[in-house]
Amino acid sequence: MATNGWIVAAVLAGASSALFACAGSAPRAPEEPLAQREADSVRSASAFTAAYAVFQSPRCLNCHPRGDRPLQGDDSHVHAQDVQRGTDGAGMYAEKCAACHGSTNVAGAHMPPGAPGWHLAPKESPLAFQGVSAHDLCRQLLDPRQNGGRSIAEVLEHVEHAPLVSWAWDPGEGRTPPPLSHDEFVRLVRTWIDGGCKCPE
Repeated sequence: MATNGWIVAAVLAGASSALFACAGSAPRAPEEPLAQREADSVRSASAFTAAYAVFQSPRCLNCHPRGDRPLQGDDSHVHAQDVQRGTDGAGMYAEKCAACHGSTNVAGAHMPPGAPGWHLAPKESPLAFQGVSAHDLCRQLLDPRQNGGRSIAEVLEHVEHAPLVSWAWDPGEGRTPPPLSHDEFVRLVRTWIDGGCKCPE
């Protein structure tokens, strides 16, 4: 059964969640040796493990918190002013994200950062990075119910081209960018997908 480009790989009777297989990997020749498929799977899981360091960077993690309050700073402390997610991820009442976060960084150390579309994930699919293992985060990214309904191609498009993601590598004075370059991060995500979206154990 396909949904938004995703294939439900298995549904266990009585289980609380479905297992989703990657639908964006390169097609495999029927005669491809088992050893090659196994090597690709290992390479895929290893690539996700390496990319996980970026997902756990404060620049990514702060906008993907567990719960409804964004985080801030290199130490990922709870956002000041009691800012809340809101149903659309753009804040609540007078404390909308756009009230302080414009389309570009404000000049100066630790001044409000900015990028087009500043927001958290919507409440109905709050993809959480905070306190989540590499295995569990991989599973979240493969579940349209948790990743904003994205296909695997759309996940790749998001990490490669979304302005809010790209901002992480130009976060403004006083903030540390992710530990890998953006190009290396995208390469790792592609390798993860091409090998079959295998999740680390």
